Amino acid sequence: MLWHMAIHPARRIWATLEPLHVVTYFGSGVKESALALGLRGVSQAYFAYRAAPLGAVGAGAVLATFSVYHRDAIARALPAAWEHTTPQHCLEARLALSTRVLRECGAGSAEAARAVALLTPVQQSADPTGRALFAANAELPLPEDPVGALWQLATSLREHRGDGHVAALITHGLTGRHAMVLQVAAGKTLQSVARTVRGISEQEWSDAVDELRAAGLVVGEPTSPTLTAGGGDLLDRIERATDESSWRGALSVLSQDAIAEVTTTLAPLVKRIRAEIIPAASPMAMGEVED
Repeated sequence: MLWHMAIHPARRIWATLEPLHVVTYFGSGVKESALALGLRGVSQAYFAYRAAPLGAVGAGAVLATFSVYHRDAIARALPAAWEHTTPQHCLEARLALSTRVLRECGAGSAEAARAVALLTPVQQSADPTGRALFAANAELPLPEDPVGALWQLATSLREHRGDGHVAALITHGLTGRHAMVLQVAAGKTLQSVARTVRGISEQEWSDAVDELRAAGLVVGEPTSPTLTAGGGDLLDRIERATDESSWRGALSVLSQDAIAEVTTTLAPLVKRIRAEIIPAASPMAMGEVED
């Protein structure tokens, strides 16, 4: 549950679209799709698939835009992936994979088409300033298949929010590593999962905890930090800034009725994805969106 925060409409939409997007990374067949392209496995596929809209970029561009990964973890995947495949092939593979997984989870053409009709104007009017991952995804053509189009729109809009979240972290003087420690301290994800998946060594994690402890934001050992009142307040401010940036920069074109329709229509699909596709121990730090 969020720290003393009323639920912003932008957060409700994010809680609907984020699970749709991440089937690319957690759905069945990810490893097989990667191997078919000549990639080494799921980790390399993650970086190549997500970065593909940017072109054949290297570790630097991905570090700047993804924010929470160690450079070495990225460098093991990119630019080496482009020796085996192309960004275009990755775009095709991730779309085919995601569309199939969404359909297997119950996504129907009619509700997908309705959500696409509501979300397309959001993407078209969204402000791309400083939002590289959003802008690159928004330039991709929407598939004719409404389920595929829904996945692409969900991806573009979650990257819009993600880009804004990185900006909020920078504004508040935090690195991506600090952000992961704060999410662990807030109980949103496990230290062992967050550190391992992001490629952060025990010493680097400990150093980040020490920095936040010195700033009065967390207490406790590196393996089990907890937020102080000041840390909770800072996390609230960052999340509010992210919500407001997402809302003003894109989502405010949706009426309250449209928000209710999108979230309600897609709720059964989202529930199934969260129950069957997203691992219980994941670094996503989504938690539950509650009133």
